[in-house]
Amino acid sequence: MANYNNSENPEFINEYLVHLRVVKMLSERTIQEYYFDTRLFLKYVLASHTNTDLDTEDMKITDFPAEELKKISVTDIYNFIFYTSDERHNKDRARYRKISALKSFFKYLTKVAHLIDIDPMKDIEVPTPTSSMPKFLSLNESMRLLDAANNSESVRNYCILTLFLNCGMRLSELIGINVSDVDFFENRMRVLGKGRKERMVYLNNACVDSINKYLAVRNENPKAKSEPALFISNRGTRISKRRVQQIVEESLKLAGLDGKGLSTHKLRHTAATLMYQYGDADVLTLKELLGHSSTATTEIYTHLNDERVRNAVENNPLANINKPKE
Repeated sequence: MANYNNSENPEFINEYLVHLRVVKMLSERTIQEYYFDTRLFLKYVLASHTNTDLDTEDMKITDFPAEELKKISVTDIYNFIFYTSDERHNKDRARYRKISALKSFFKYLTKVAHLIDIDPMKDIEVPTPTSSMPKFLSLNESMRLLDAANNSESVRNYCILTLFLNCGMRLSELIGINVSDVDFFENRMRVLGKGRKERMVYLNNACVDSINKYLAVRNENPKAKSEPALFISNRGTRISKRRVQQIVEESLKLAGLDGKGLSTHKLRHTAATLMYQYGDADVLTLKELLGHSSTATTEIYTHLNDERVRNAVENNPLANINKPKE
């Protein structure tokens, strides 16, 4: 659940959060990000409208009057965006997220709660964040990572890495898997993605084998009998996101791949990249496999080969040979 205290919010914020969860069915992570961004904006507006210093830690918005929302102008919004850039040093993606959060918030205030008549965000465009090539492991590096995990005396850790590298699932999807979600007859697994959208992930031989070996060990734990989660902690409860992140970090270090800015999400990029480069997967196939809502998100993988071709040409040992004299 998102980390917030209802008693610290004006009622319209609490009702907005319920709307995001129940009606929009956003993930808890997205709700929490929108919550923090909206609270920061209201604090900024309160400080600006009352000519007081902005103290983001101690400033309270519990009694922020709903009537004050009608006084928020486009200028307030632009000044807030400038503040996040100039004083909080937010980069493009962070500012993009804040604008998206405010668009969602004011759309709710106008169309759903009817607390304001005019949406000040209506004509403000959401900038497209600059895209960058995702970090990922090469095929050889992926094999090194699996070898390192295989020697770490934990079939659970090996299984986790196998699923990340073969299925391209998100961290939240992996920890949400229940034993009942795995269908060994069809060799597939149900996962719950963004927006609580279900999709089926197909399991290759490596995944099926690692899950079977892990289940044999998992089922020996008497604490696990009443726990529906596939991946459990030593206490027999569903494994946490942080523990999975630690497992990935520890395995990367064992494989000599630490210090490269890699993470659980980068393993998802790795799976997608390997399937695109070696698995004859097109963009539409990857879109379904990764659970993307749009092919625009998936198309970045189509540029990976182009980038490698460019690098190969530029690193040719003949690249810097001077042309012949005329």
